[in-house]
Amino acid sequence: MNMAKQAASAGTKTKNGMVAVADQQQAACQTNCSSYAFQMPLHYPRYKKADYETMPEWRVDCLLREYGLPVTGDLDSKRKFAMGAFLWPDQY
Repeated sequence: MNMAKQAASAGTKTKNGMVAVADQQQAACQTNCSSYAFQMPLHYPRYKKADYETMPEWRVDCLLREYGLPVTGDLDSKRKFAMGAFLWPDQY
């Protein structure tokens, strides 16, 4: 039991030999809280130009953050950036 506690506190392995991912993530956050691991979302956004033009600012911000894109500027510039990033040229 003491060895299991040591392994868990070190964040290396659990008693069945698998890496304790949660412990590693927690340790990484404690050593460098400013680190950010981007993960590409599974689906491409399916909004139309009209959707972007009426989308509230919080939703535009959320969408840009989800894809690891910058969330700066006023609402109009964010909408234009999102349309340029996610719409094909013939769609806008």
